[in-house]
Amino acid sequence: MTTFRMPADEAEARAVQDALRPRVVLDESGPPPGTGRVTGVDVAYDDERDVVVAAAVVLDAATLDVVAESTARGRVTFPYVPGLLAFREIPTVLAALEALPVDPGLVVCDGYGRAHPRRFGLASHLGVLTGLPVIGVAKNPFTFRYEQPGPLRGDFTPLLDGDEEVGRALRTQDGTKPVFVSVGHRTGLDDACAHTLALARGFRQPETTRRADALCRAALRDAVA
Repeated sequence: MTTFRMPADEAEARAVQDALRPRVVLDESGPPPGTGRVTGVDVAYDDERDVVVAAAVVLDAATLDVVAESTARGRVTFPYVPGLLAFREIPTVLAALEALPVDPGLVVCDGYGRAHPRRFGLASHLGVLTGLPVIGVAKNPFTFRYEQPGPLRGDFTPLLDGDEEVGRALRTQDGTKPVFVSVGHRTGLDDACAHTLALARGFRQPETTRRADALCRAALRDAVA
């Protein structure tokens, strides 16, 4: 794992993203969907106390049973800046991943990978630092444009920055709003979408995200109680 160093300001943070972006691996398809382990990571904040809690939940990709889980608590040490949210989250997410007793397999972030103004969102940053295959599955499209996909589960349209496809708007359940899938590291976009569908069996969001969100919220309540 590459050591993470907190940048001093926004300019240095952008320079870090630019320096690490060439290390993103885009020519691997990643593990086959529905096999091995898959881990969801998410964070919750208490802004009044500058507390952030991260959760990592490992699922069996075939059954979606929980294999292992961990949490980590940290301090918010970087301001809220669109496009630089990874610097608020990554130190605590890394601590949660390191606390897991098993290999996490594929990691799913509630955020962006290539679907980022500098093509280096949280999913890409986390992948480069850990060497793990990572995808981003976000609830919103950030600043990019897309056409509404068809109404059925599995329908998708490209998420576009100009003419460049940076991700996909993917319908995970019939008639629900799409999620926005992008490659983070060591995966391909087709497989990233297949993983998302395999994990979103009964809800709009992947089960990895749902479990990690619930765990980090509960851990935050305990931390500030």
